[in-house]
Amino acid sequence: MGWTMWTKILDVFVTHLFRQGKLTLTYPDGSTKSYGDGNGVSVAVTLHDETLPRKIILSPEMATGEAYMDETLTIEDDDLHGFLTLAVSNISKHGRPWFHRPLEMYRHVSRYLNQFNPAGRSKENVAHHYDLSGELYDLFLDADRQYSCAYFTDPDMSLEDAQIAKKRHIAAKLQIEPGMRVLDIGCGWGGMGLMLAQEFGAEVVGVTLSEEQHALANKRAADAELSDRVKFELMDYRKVEGKFDRIVSVGMFEHVGVPHYKEYFRTVRDLLKDDGIALIHTIGRCDEPGVTNPWILKYIFPGGYVPALSEATKAIEVADFHTCDVEVWRMHYAYTLRHWYERFMANIEKAEALYDARFCRMWRYYLIACEVSFVYSKQVVFQFQLAPDQEAVPLTRDYLYQRTETKKVRQAKVRHAAE
Repeated sequence: MGWTMWTKILDVFVTHLFRQGKLTLTYPDGSTKSYGDGNGVSVAVTLHDETLPRKIILSPEMATGEAYMDETLTIEDDDLHGFLTLAVSNISKHGRPWFHRPLEMYRHVSRYLNQFNPAGRSKENVAHHYDLSGELYDLFLDADRQYSCAYFTDPDMSLEDAQIAKKRHIAAKLQIEPGMRVLDIGCGWGGMGLMLAQEFGAEVVGVTLSEEQHALANKRAADAELSDRVKFELMDYRKVEGKFDRIVSVGMFEHVGVPHYKEYFRTVRDLLKDDGIALIHTIGRCDEPGVTNPWILKYIFPGGYVPALSEATKAIEVADFHTCDVEVWRMHYAYTLRHWYERFMANIEKAEALYDARFCRMWRYYLIACEVSFVYSKQVVFQFQLAPDQEAVPLTRDYLYQRTETKKVRQAKVRHAAE
């Protein structure tokens, strides 16, 4: 075939990796070879750039993602979902070849630098993703702009219903009562805080580093005539002062960085009253500590990292908390991401008008890669319920699953407390 050294090494790499399913790979010189046992998912990929074999060997995730964005790697029928399913499922089963171990060691050594997130750098990282056009998020999120895992009590429920279920499940764990002072760390566009005020009568302070989120969240509070009870601040969580009855943080811990875990939980403890409850909701990994996909780190979430359970609990242990409950959500985020992807694709022409075709390929790659990771790569969602006093919450989980009060009854309680 007249292959170069890098092409030959890529052949060895692909032979090791793709053992189940079928990958038909056309190399830059036009030669074609098939890999796998032929069962299950079948995908055909073409490499159009002669530098790709070397780039893929040196950094598979980065090179593959960038090549798809730049169209130097194309997939027959643009079956990106099939390709990433085939790749991620095989990686999860077989791991990487021996000659990739030095690269993995380097990534582990350098991950603390990538995750060093002091206040200034945190704001830059947040702006990279969350200060994109608000119109983009309207194309794929639910009406409340919940940009975190929904809670599917039924896999067939709508995205809107699953996001409402998520918020109410969290509120139940927080045992919210009218008049309680609540801090929402990483408040997003304000949906959680507004719900806690409207339905439970809480007084909420939300903090975010995103200027776009801050502006819209306060507008939503004003439009709902809740500005007297809900305030959103453009502020790092480490700068918050005062004491709170409850603290909630949904989808923000992934941006903290391992070097700051102890600081994060110490801050939560310092801000929480002695009889308070905190609920931390985060993506997590069910295996040992790892590294962030370099493509995700560069293009999607700079400074981001999905923690192993051991990494989070090690920091919780020294923060003077009782861990009252740890709940693990499996597949819920895969369902959520599938909804987001379908909505994005239904609006892809609008997305391309906002940005361009390359951005849309990047966003498609991001949404699908994350979805298949939750299916095949031991990614889940952790919810940590923490309290200084171990009797701050009920002794069993029964209270979460008994018939909950209707929204109308809760609002009556809120009105009564206000009187």
